[in-house]
Amino acid sequence: MKLYNSMTGKKEEFVPIEEGKVKMYSCGPTVYNYFHIGNARPFIIFDTLRRYFEYRGYDVSFVQNFTDIDDKMIKRANEENITVKELAERFIAEYFIDAEGLGIKKATVHPRATENIDEIISIIKTLEDKGYAYNVDGDVYFSVKKFKEYGKLSHQPLENLELGARIEVGDKKKDPMDFAVWKAQKPGEPAWESPWGMGRPGWHIECSAMATKYLGETIDIHSGGKDLIFPHHENEIAQSECAHDKTFANYWLHNGYINVDNKKMSKSLGNFFTVRDVAEKFDYTVIRFFMLSAHYRNPINFSDELLSQAQSGLERINTCVDNLRFLASNAKDGAPNPEIQAELVALKDAFIKAMDDDINTADAVSAIFDIVKYVNTNFDENTELASLESAIALIEELMDVLGIRKESKNDFLDSDIEALIEERNNARKNKDFKRADEIRDMLKDAGIALEDTRGGVKWKRL
Repeated sequence: MKLYNSMTGKKEEFVPIEEGKVKMYSCGPTVYNYFHIGNARPFIIFDTLRRYFEYRGYDVSFVQNFTDIDDKMIKRANEENITVKELAERFIAEYFIDAEGLGIKKATVHPRATENIDEIISIIKTLEDKGYAYNVDGDVYFSVKKFKEYGKLSHQPLENLELGARIEVGDKKKDPMDFAVWKAQKPGEPAWESPWGMGRPGWHIECSAMATKYLGETIDIHSGGKDLIFPHHENEIAQSECAHDKTFANYWLHNGYINVDNKKMSKSLGNFFTVRDVAEKFDYTVIRFFMLSAHYRNPINFSDELLSQAQSGLERINTCVDNLRFLASNAKDGAPNPEIQAELVALKDAFIKAMDDDINTADAVSAIFDIVKYVNTNFDENTELASLESAIALIEELMDVLGIRKESKNDFLDSDIEALIEERNNARKNKDFKRADEIRDMLKDAGIALEDTRGGVKWKRL
């Protein structure tokens, strides 16, 4: 399996620190609002990577944090006249609603910055003791120029990065590039005791502390959006490697940006959408399928038209499975067709080959459509049960790797539907057409369409 490592700028064979195990850290949300579609992309992509590792037999320790203290959170909590903790609790709960809808599995650990203050203070103290951090009136800064490799992730020499840095009025840091790892308390702000007085952690330091606590001083994979490369991930590397004298992460993975109708997403342009907004028009599963239909490192354009195309593609796959189930309900037992089995194995291999090539979900989705095409061309009422069941199982297996589950708009089980169809058939035989129509209408209202064919009644979920 090969992954594109942002640190080296090339695809590399993935070799874990410990055989059979993967340690992954992925940057999570700042919980002051619902997360937007730009946030959703890395959440979905790296959940898919985790799922694929597990599919291939790895034991994955996956950590995704919640930033539950920062300037935005303090500002919004003050606006709503509630505590920062109350704000965090609300939007962490909202995060899990949207994440579950998108098929994102809960992380092995979801640490919060405020629950790891001791670990954060400890790493800052280490940096101070080693001469990499300095205290000015309760604000503690990391001295960037003391880390000679600063800029190695963004591939920018320090002098280029300095051009965009500046010292704000009233800032106490010694150099424009230095960044805060601890902030002295301002009036009305939440704060914790520390060797430097009451204060709170800076944003960058929390990830270094929590990754170390839950995964170790060197981890396999650190991931996030491309926008985090500089300064967030660059600063994480500087802090962690200066504190521990070890490589922080062996592989750095970053997804590309999202544009909305070919324009950069921004509140000022009015094209800024939360996942909750989009889910009012399109099912969560459609959003996930859309995100996986492009290679994660490429930019992706977000529009209603493209979401509608994703919805149609997903319906095509689901319809194929429904048709296979119908055929299977009337199929005869028999030995599986060796030609069909061989073709299904080859199509599965194409999916695995795509995922092994830097989690190329675009080609993986194409491989699933190839299975659908093969089924639609080669399967009919004469196909034996074993081959039908193999095709159903394969499509569901690969869709599960991608975190795509088949949605239904009702609580009817397949067995319930079959029983109602049987009752409808009997009603028609007995010329009780009123009851037959009632059953059809009831199923239609539940999102289930019936089609009377020569081979019997076919049904599908709409």
